[in-house]
Amino acid sequence: MLGPILPRAKEFVKHSIEDLTRISGSAILPAMSHRPFKDRVYHQFARIGQALASEKRLELLDLLAQAPRHVEALAAETEQSVANISQHLQVLRSARLVESDRAGTKVIYRLADPTVLSMWLAVRDVAETRLAEVGQITSEFMGDRNEAAVSREELEGKLARNGIYVIDVRPSVEYDAGHLPGAVRMPIEELPERLHEIPRDRPVIAYCRGEYCLFADEAVTLLREHGIPAARLKGGWPEWLAEGRKVVTSGTKS
Repeated sequence: MLGPILPRAKEFVKHSIEDLTRISGSAILPAMSHRPFKDRVYHQFARIGQALASEKRLELLDLLAQAPRHVEALAAETEQSVANISQHLQVLRSARLVESDRAGTKVIYRLADPTVLSMWLAVRDVAETRLAEVGQITSEFMGDRNEAAVSREELEGKLARNGIYVIDVRPSVEYDAGHLPGAVRMPIEELPERLHEIPRDRPVIAYCRGEYCLFADEAVTLLREHGIPAARLKGGWPEWLAEGRKVVTSGTKS
């Protein structure tokens, strides 16, 4: 009985091998040609990672999230030389994360677009989630901050009812670039001399550059020492802006 079957089996195997040979020339081999595409496109993605691989460049992105700045101002804020900061900015610019314009003799840098801010906040969120050291360092320097904090959702509701007094304790240049609706410009260095301006009949909310800025914490401590009920905003300007909440920029609400 096997006699008639074996020749047919051999013929089947022969045709199967021929079919696979034809397929390998038209379908399987082209799939392997995806490698050049993968190598080139992932190299571009890596440019972003390489640009972020510096604590100083991350700090620069955080500062530029507040307002456009010239090189000298950024150098002063980060306590770095102008030459060093210029090099970091060139790396960020090469990766298209920042853009620049010239204003007289100064070069003004800014974030390239809102996706850069979203990316920076996402990187920070991953670090908070995956690196225990972030929480440990925060506790070491800031202690328990939750007791004197108001969420952004809660503040947004209070703003609608006009039942609070909001102060922006960032530098004036940052307030001018953008701030929360109804917030009063009150840089942290001016606060001790302006306590008499703050009402005592309603809660005070202080905000600053974001979750890892200490200006609002310092403001709350000072206000409470003078008997003024106060709390800080959880997060700050960058988080509020990235979440699409109402802001005031150049005199226009958005």
